[in-house]
Amino acid sequence: MIHILTTGGTIEGLDYVDGQGITQSNISIQGFLDKANIGFEYTIESVFKKDSRAITDDDREQLVCKIKESNATKILITHGTFTMEDTAKYIGRLNLKKTIILVGSFTLGSSENTDAPFNLGYAISSLQLLKPDVYIAMNGQIFLWNNVSKNLETNKFERNE
Repeated sequence: MIHILTTGGTIEGLDYVDGQGITQSNISIQGFLDKANIGFEYTIESVFKKDSRAITDDDREQLVCKIKESNATKILITHGTFTMEDTAKYIGRLNLKKTIILVGSFTLGSSENTDAPFNLGYAISSLQLLKPDVYIAMNGQIFLWNNVSKNLETNKFERNE
C-alpha cells in the first residue's frame, strides 16, 4: 500500500499568481493514476494546497503527523519544487523508518508538455524499490534528503558536492 499525501504545487496544475492565490485546476494526482491504469493499492490524502514558497515548519509538522499516523511504510508526497529540499530535510532528520519520496514538476501538470506524469511514475516505481529513508525523485533521478539542492539557474535538482 502506498499512501500519497498531496500539498499542492505545479504537479497538480496549480498556478500561483503573484502571491495572490491559486488558479483552479482540473488536474489531480488521481487523474494521472487513472490514466496510467496502475495495479497497486494506494490512498490519496490532501494535506493542504500551497505554493511551496508559502509552506511553513507548521505545515511540515502537519505532514510529519500524517506520515506517523499512516499504517503505510511507503509514502509519496507531491510538493512544489521551490522548497521541496527544505521539506525533505525536515522529514529526513526525523528517521521515521519509512520510505518517503517527495515529487513535483517543473511544468504545470495541466500543461501539454508537463513533466508531471513521468515524475509521478518514476517516483512511484522508485518508492517500491528503495530502502526506508527520505528521497526526492525528479526528472529521472533520485536524491537522498541530505545530499540535494535545487539549482535555480538550471531549474534542476543536483547532488551536493
